[in-house]
Order: sequence, then C-alpha cells, then structure tokens
Amino acid sequence: MSSLSEIQIDALTEIFNIGAGRAASSLSEIVGDEVHLSVPCVQLYQSSEINAETLSLNSPRLSAVKQSFSGPFDADAMLLFTEERAMEIVHDMMASQVGIEDVAEYEQEAMCELGNIILNACLSSIADMLNLTLNSSLPVYSVGETNAVLRKIILETNQPLILILHIDLAIEKRHLQGYLVFLLSSSSLQKFLTHIDHFISGI
Repeated sequence: MSSLSEIQIDALTEIFNIGAGRAASSLSEIVGDEVHLSVPCVQLYQSSEINAETLSLNSPRLSAVKQSFSGPFDADAMLLFTEERAMEIVHDMMASQVGIEDVAEYEQEAMCELGNIILNACLSSIADMLNLTLNSSLPVYSVGETNAVLRKIILETNQPLILILHIDLAIEKRHLQGYLVFLLSSSSLQKFLTHIDHFISGI
C-alpha cells in the first residue's frame, strides 16, 4: 500500500484530532496551562525518509517518549520535545518544588509518566471511536542528538513504510512546542485502514 484515499485521510485526521484533544486536556491539567493543537497532518513515508527535517524538528537535541500499542493492529506512539523544553515541562509537573537546575535528576521518570498519560489518552480515545481494545507497553524514554534518537526509534520499528500523524502541541505560557507522532508498519496500516473504512461506512 503506497497511498491513502482522500476520505481515509479526512477520517484519520478527524479521529486523531479528537484523540489529540483528549491528550491536550490531560497535558493542560498536568502543567496548569492551556494547550493548543495543530490540525493533524497525515502522511506516508519510507522509514529511510524520517529525519529532523521531515518532522520539522529544529533543535539539535531531542527528548522522546515512545510507547507501543497492540491489538487488532500494532502501532508505536511518540511524544517528542526538544531537550530543554522537556526540562521545563518536568519543572511545571513538579509544581516548581524543585529548582530547574535539579530537574535532570527526575527527567526520565517524569517524562515517562507524562508520555504514558498523554499517549494513552490519545490512543484510548481512538480505540473508543473505532470500538477496539488496544494494549500498551511501558513507556521508554530516549534523549540525545535529534537524528540519532529518530534513527534508533525507526530502527526499532523495523518497517519500510510508516504512517506519520504529526500534531503540534503548544503550551501557552511557556511557548513550548511538542509533537505527537504515530508509526505503523505497512501490515498494521492495512489493518488500521480496514477499521477506518468500517468507521466511514457507519457515519
């Protein structure tokens, strides 16, 4: 499968928009500020094409929380922030009880918790809409040079064709930007689109 129909793209955009809205609501509660979302951008890529430029990541270092979901189809979901922004989010999560210089000590635990809340909020919303049950793995946190982190994630996905759903998250008071990205293999994409087609036919 190398393309999506316009109606499939519209349905995917709407479904992930609702799921991301639930995730944004969860993030807003955590950081105590309004979270704005972009409209999801749905695109198919070869895994070899995925890099910082493809995802519009303009920072040399990246923090990524990845979680795997399994069920009628399998997917990897990622929450991406630039490393310095991740530190600020952790600081907000801890209600400023810890100085920004001490936040690194809590970074991995806090970011995994954050990713677990946001990614599960998004995927559970999608599962509800498609009447599916999805199981999730424990979140895994990576930090490092942006393209190195992305290469590691893509290598672990180990599939030639990947569906990227790119959603910008902007936290108002800190002018932060993060990204929600979903990766599916070609076989999982076909299964996922079967459920999307059922969803479309039921509208």
